[in-house]
Amino acid sequence: MKVLGTQLAGVAKRPARLLLTGLAVLVASFVVYATVLAQQITERTALEGLSGTPAAVDLVVGSDGSESGGAASITTGDLAKLRGLPGVAEAAGRVEASGELNGDYLNVTADPGSGPLTAVHVKQGAYPSKPGEIAVSPRTADRMGLPLGTTATVHTAWDDDGKPIKPVQLKVTGIVDADSDYGFTAYAPQGTVTQLLGEDVVQRVDLRLEPGADADAVRTGAERIIAAAPAPKEGFVRAGIRAGDDVRRAEAEEAASEVNEVFIAVGVFVAVAVCAAGLVATSTFRIVFAQRMRQLALLRAVGAGRGALWRALAAEGALTGLIAGVVGVLGALALGYAVPPIAGAFDVDLAAPGLPLLPAAGVVLLAVAITVLAVLAPAFSAAKVAPLEALRSASTTSGRKGIGKLRGAFGLLLAGGAALLAAYVFMNLPGRDPRNYDPQPMLLAVVGSGALAFFALMALGPLLVRPVLATVGWPLRRLGPVGRLAVGGVGGAPRRAAAVSVVVALGVTLIAGVVVTGASVRVLADREMASSEPADFELTANGDDPVTPAVLEQAKASPDLTHVTPYRRLPEVLIGTSATALSATDLSMTTLPELKKIDVTAGSLAAIGPGKVALDAYATETTGLKVGDTTTLTAGKKKNKVRVEVVATLPDSAPLQSFILADPGDLTKLGAPQTYSGVLADAAKAGEEGRTAGQKAMRQLAQGHAGLGVDVLADQRDQFNTVLNGVLAVVIGLIGLTVLIAVVGVGTTTALSVVERVRESGLLRAVGLSRGSLRMMLTAESSLYGVIGATIGVVLGVPYAWLALKALGVNAPLELPIGQLVVVFLVLVLFTAAAGVLPARRAAKVSPVAALATD
Repeated sequence: MKVLGTQLAGVAKRPARLLLTGLAVLVASFVVYATVLAQQITERTALEGLSGTPAAVDLVVGSDGSESGGAASITTGDLAKLRGLPGVAEAAGRVEASGELNGDYLNVTADPGSGPLTAVHVKQGAYPSKPGEIAVSPRTADRMGLPLGTTATVHTAWDDDGKPIKPVQLKVTGIVDADSDYGFTAYAPQGTVTQLLGEDVVQRVDLRLEPGADADAVRTGAERIIAAAPAPKEGFVRAGIRAGDDVRRAEAEEAASEVNEVFIAVGVFVAVAVCAAGLVATSTFRIVFAQRMRQLALLRAVGAGRGALWRALAAEGALTGLIAGVVGVLGALALGYAVPPIAGAFDVDLAAPGLPLLPAAGVVLLAVAITVLAVLAPAFSAAKVAPLEALRSASTTSGRKGIGKLRGAFGLLLAGGAALLAAYVFMNLPGRDPRNYDPQPMLLAVVGSGALAFFALMALGPLLVRPVLATVGWPLRRLGPVGRLAVGGVGGAPRRAAAVSVVVALGVTLIAGVVVTGASVRVLADREMASSEPADFELTANGDDPVTPAVLEQAKASPDLTHVTPYRRLPEVLIGTSATALSATDLSMTTLPELKKIDVTAGSLAAIGPGKVALDAYATETTGLKVGDTTTLTAGKKKNKVRVEVVATLPDSAPLQSFILADPGDLTKLGAPQTYSGVLADAAKAGEEGRTAGQKAMRQLAQGHAGLGVDVLADQRDQFNTVLNGVLAVVIGLIGLTVLIAVVGVGTTTALSVVERVRESGLLRAVGLSRGSLRMMLTAESSLYGVIGATIGVVLGVPYAWLALKALGVNAPLELPIGQLVVVFLVLVLFTAAAGVLPARRAAKVSPVAALATD
């Protein structure tokens, strides 16, 4: 107990040391509890704001909400009866109708437009009040050319040949804001939508009760009305009745169903950050105990046993973890309650978190567990040192360069295991066309290899620091004495440098892997989207009305369109003796920029010409043809034939869902008409304004041609890019937690090394080194931790990213975003350098006389 009291008294006298020792654990505790609060905020916000049912709805008559239940069908007569029930203040029928406007899809939703039960807000004009009037969302007005006051013809039915019929004149009287705006949504009173639907039914009725009304009595009355209604038609179910709160909760939970899954993924990255905090804490305790070797030796000399000393040091670690955990939890709680009002100032509504006491206690216990585990090895090493050996200077002890034979052998064993697993994956990678390939075992092997490589790096780190430092530190040594001193300071304590650099390397490895994987996946996605969405717009012939040369010339003359490219399609073409009819197109592969992204398995798409074709993967598989082979194409009732040579094969499908890419002359010989199947074009100007103008130009081409329709292909590309960018940003942000812990470790290590090397700093000052040069030296040392870790991280991250991509079984190329990797490298170096600024300033303030007098 006396030993424990002595240690705790020393901690109380030096609270700064306690702060530095537990800083990484404090940050980890903050991150863990902040994640818990973020999940609560997200879930509560979802429950409060993601429901589509207005808050004033007390009862909902409609489907029962079960997975097996279908849509309900309620007649307008029953709607009137529900509206007349005693205690009902308002009843709103909900129903949707769809139509076609100039080849585009338009969805019309019933909404009262005002009052407590409305889901929209009038932004401009007035909400429809008469039959034949609609209100549209802002994006719908822009995309579909429906400004305020416009009268449009909407077809609400189609004949057996797919041609639109039943034209209805609709006038736009208002622009409204709603929860979502997809660019094809309109709103109108229930009577108008029912008329458009052509059936005297609604799908749901929202009831708002009068104040003080008996909800049970109203429910009973509604049940009687529904029970007396005729049996629903096939495909519909009899309506049920649910409380408005239950419906809102179910809608919100469905809308936020992925929240828990997202936070499970977040938890994985938080766990990595916690492990990083444990590594930093272990390194920090090792440095602190090395600095206190004289004190520990004196305790041993006066009779303190190894066990008592070890337990005292472990208790000190537990106290550090307790304080760090409590402070981290309180900091996260303060931030959690500050976020909603701050977000509210920017018109973002977020729910406040609760006070999850059990997770708070768990985070504090986790912090204690981390520090206790982190302190075990350093405490055991410190406690077993003989008094005579421990009386050496702290810097001598902490600067040892060896790692021991057992540790070296264990590290080599781990490195060998990592190499064997990586070799196994490499030898079993699938080809360009994987069949019956299960990527899960290979991915697990990649993860296992990466984990073994990281543990090997931990074990062999001190041996790797000097050769890596000799390479990356060469430019710094060329800068003069300050640079050479900084390199020597890091190389003189390889254990300390390795302990911090390994954590930096872990973060950089993950970030580099994500950056490389993201760039490679983006290239693959660009290739696939170039095949399915090769242009911004597509004008297609849906019926017997083809695209004439006059329409094509009109498109080429439009100032809002560029890269106008027509194409023809033959739906049934036979290749050689194959009985499978495949579609062929004469789309030019050189005029549209997006088509240049398409990859080939063999050959070149530029070689397509008279008598030369390209085949997609399916055509290649069914016919067995390869580049250089010749075959015969047959099409039409007259069995027109063309002899062609295969000059390229594709890894996937060809553009426009075709199987054969042929020359226009060959397609004409096979019987293709002179008119076109469609026209592809890009917007002449970038941005939403240019795209809207291009869409209007395409829509004008379709006017007067009932069989022509317009598809905005660019929206699909944008949606994918938005999702991919969001995923990469979130993942990199989560990995940034590990980097944050690493930066904290660098700052802590630098601060402790300043304390450890006070005499060294004083001696340098005494022989003429200026304060500024001393600051530069210590800051450069901090940056070198980042340089070493970032170098190792990039070297490991890029190969493992490539291996993981290939193990997935996708035909993604290895794309090296050099610029992004350089930015990651430089940012990490700057962060680690910044972490050493304050300790360097503190060291420079100590006078040479005082420093030399320090023991």
